[in-house]
Amino acid sequence: MVEYAFETVAADEGFFVGKTTGHREAILRRAAEGWHYAGWIPTQQMNGSILEIDLVFERETEGQA
Repeated sequence: MVEYAFETVAADEGFFVGKTTGHREAILRRAAEGWHYAGWIPTQQMNGSILEIDLVFERETEGQA
C-alpha cells in the first residue's frame, strides 16, 4: 500500500518572479524519514504567478493492497 503526504511551500514573490525557500530542506528531511519525492501541485496563484505549492511525498506501508 502507498501512503502520501503533502507539505506546503510558499514563494516570497511567486515562483516565476521571486524565489522559494524551504523546498530543498523539506525534500531532504522527508527523504531521511523514508519518504520519496513524487511531485508538486500549485495550490495558490495570482496574476500568473504561483504563490504556493504542495510538495507530494510517498512511501510504501505495510498492509493490504
